[in-house]
Order: sequence, then structure tokens, then C-alpha cells
Amino acid sequence: MLQGARAASGMPSFKGLGSQKLMTLVAYIRTLQGQRARFAILGDAQRGKSLFFERAKCSECHSVHGQGGFYGTDLSFYATAFGPEEIREAILKPDGDLDPRRGAATAVLGDSTTITGVPRNEDNFSLHLPTPDGTFHLLNKTEVRSITYQGITGMPTDYASSLTATELNDLVSFLIKAARPENPNEKSARVPRI
Repeated sequence: MLQGARAASGMPSFKGLGSQKLMTLVAYIRTLQGQRARFAILGDAQRGKSLFFERAKCSECHSVHGQGGFYGTDLSFYATAFGPEEIREAILKPDGDLDPRRGAATAVLGDSTTITGVPRNEDNFSLHLPTPDGTFHLLNKTEVRSITYQGITGMPTDYASSLTATELNDLVSFLIKAARPENPNEKSARVPRI
């Protein structure tokens, strides 16, 4: 009876929180719905695309919209879940706060064959282990003697020295733009590079 009365009176007012707290609450609820705030693009996405597919060699492991490698995570919609600073941090410190079971792993089979890759799927019976050469190994766990999780992604850790601040902004901008659906009515929100 009490619960029905509460529902009948409607949702309580949030007026007492103030506008700043309300905006923070709405932003948080939108992240739960898979929506993130749109961020101004800090760099040149076209130059970032060139870096991704050429000099930075990101595409050797990662793909964006079907182009690139399949060893690493597909980054097509990566920026829908992370903002520019989080993306930049993931590029500069790829092994920071990494769950060891999400990084590279080495499986030793019963015949002493060793396979190192990044696990994609694992359950009680099998392990799907793609390797850098593009081979997808589906291992039956009854044939696996041991699995060692290395706690590293295998991603280069020298981007802070091999990319300039401008190039890093360009790369982040490419990932943000790649995650946005194409909208011909949307104007580019570029701001000066930092």
C-alpha cells in the first residue's frame, strides 16, 4: 500500500540539488544509457587517420570500421565510451590499471607448443586466442597445460616520445570522429590544438 502511494505521488523534486549537481546527474545518467557528451575535436582527424594507418602503426593490430588488424581491440566506436583525456591516457599508458586477464596471455599445450596472443573469449572449456600473425586459435582447455596472463597489452609504450602533442591530438581526434555517426548537418567543432 505504501509503495503504491509513493508511485502515485510521482518522482520527488530534485530542485534542492542545484543546477550544477543536476547537470552532473544528467550527464551520469546519459553515460548509463550509452550516451556521452560530444567533445570538441582538438586536432586534425584526417592527419590522425594517416598516423593511425601509417607511422604510428596502430592499424597493424587495431581496426576502425573494418580497416586494419584484428589482433587488438576494434576501435570503431571506442570514443563513444571514453572522452579525449581517457583516450590520450590509454594511448600513452596502455598498461595502466589493466586487468591482467585482459592483456596478453601465453598458453602451453600438452605437447609443449607455446601460443601467445590476446584472449578474446574464454570459458570453462575453451580459449579463443588470436596471435599477432593473424591466426585465430580455438583451444580446448583439456589440451592446455597452463595459461599465463602477462598483465600487458602488447601495445607500444613509447608514444609519449614518438608522437608530438599535436600528433597525439590528431590521433585522438580521429578516434573521436570515427565513433561519431556521419551527419551532413553537423558542423565540425574544432578548437585550437593544445
